[in-house]
Amino acid sequence: ICAPIAPYAETRDEVREMVESVGADFLLVHVSTPLEECERRDRKGLYAKARAGLIPEFTGVSDPYEEPDDAELTIDTTHISIEAAVSRVLDTLRSGRWISP
Repeated sequence: ICAPIAPYAETRDEVREMVESVGADFLLVHVSTPLEECERRDRKGLYAKARAGLIPEFTGVSDPYEEPDDAELTIDTTHISIEAAVSRVLDTLRSGRWISP
């Protein structure tokens, strides 16, 4: 399990290919959170700094984020709890037999 910030489709495709080329499974889980919600949750003020031009190439503000269209699971965290999001991931892993019930 790896949880990177991977804003570019090309990078995600390359990683998928690397993983699958050695016979391993790759499951893309897209934690979909609207930019406005990310900014609302930002405790460090990074989005405000990026909007002020103090942080160059900040994903979603001054650098693009290419939303995946090939995710096996998409979770919009706007209206669900952390526990519910975790449950959806675990259910997907169980149904795919990556983890035991």
